[in-house]
Amino acid sequence: MTFMRTSLAALLTLSIVGCTTPNTLTVATTQKLIQHERVKSNLESKVFTLTSGEQMAYLEGGNLAGKPLLLIHGFGGNKDNFTRIADKLADYHLIIPDLLGFGNSSKPMAADYRADPQALRLHELLQFKGLDSAIHVGGNSMGGGISVAYAAMYPNNVKSLWLLDSGGFWSVGLREEFLDATPDNNPLVVDTTEEYFSLYKLVMYKPPYIPKTVQAVFAQENIANRDLQAKIIEQIVEDNVEERAKVVAEYNIPTLIVWGAEDKVIKTETAKLMSDLMPQAQIIIMPEVGHVPMIEAVKDTANDYKAFRARLSTE
Repeated sequence: MTFMRTSLAALLTLSIVGCTTPNTLTVATTQKLIQHERVKSNLESKVFTLTSGEQMAYLEGGNLAGKPLLLIHGFGGNKDNFTRIADKLADYHLIIPDLLGFGNSSKPMAADYRADPQALRLHELLQFKGLDSAIHVGGNSMGGGISVAYAAMYPNNVKSLWLLDSGGFWSVGLREEFLDATPDNNPLVVDTTEEYFSLYKLVMYKPPYIPKTVQAVFAQENIANRDLQAKIIEQIVEDNVEERAKVVAEYNIPTLIVWGAEDKVIKTETAKLMSDLMPQAQIIIMPEVGHVPMIEAVKDTANDYKAFRARLSTE
């Protein structure tokens, strides 16, 4: 309780200070706030070393005796994109990694960041944890495409998919804002704190309140990794997972497709294409929600997923 009061007081302090240039105080306080959210959701930070020598940071928590649920963040995000919803999913054994190239994981410039190589790295982590034989997988945006790739690689091991505004289904086409985008000139790749503020508004229709002082700290990771992220996004937009979705359909893997009706990053029509490719899938379109439902509409997103999982247990 004392820690909670301290964290709330720190958030209020940052709101009052109003400085958008990160300093020792704002960085330290932001780290405390992040840790508070992890503790509240009973998540522990861990690190795994891949056979390649690179490190993969991840959060683990929930019910460690429950069924395992792997949650995969999107482009420009990290494992804490799922921290807010984690306490609503506490019945499951949660594994929430930083993908290679993001968060606290290694960031080798020469690595392959397409869906299949990322899926292979995640499988290595799950094998290490002894959780690879019966895994439920969820992913947002880029993480959705990686989820589909993972299921296509290991269809007998994946028990369900949860795809939140998924990337990787590019035949629908891009939104107008991205038609002329290049890896070096893309709204998702930021060079400045102000560009990060614009990105925050772009990806969420009704974003939760976070002081700009905190957003400015978050922005620093994206700015520092700008060249790598430009490379990664170039690989992503050329990596179509639609053929791999057909494998998911062939194996009749239960799939829940969730889409924010106000998604300004990926066209809502993509959900229909995904359903055509995976006829077994259920679709939920969430009104007044943007590209990251698990952050914007925590309770509703969690309840929809738990209802989906409850239906699986009765079939």
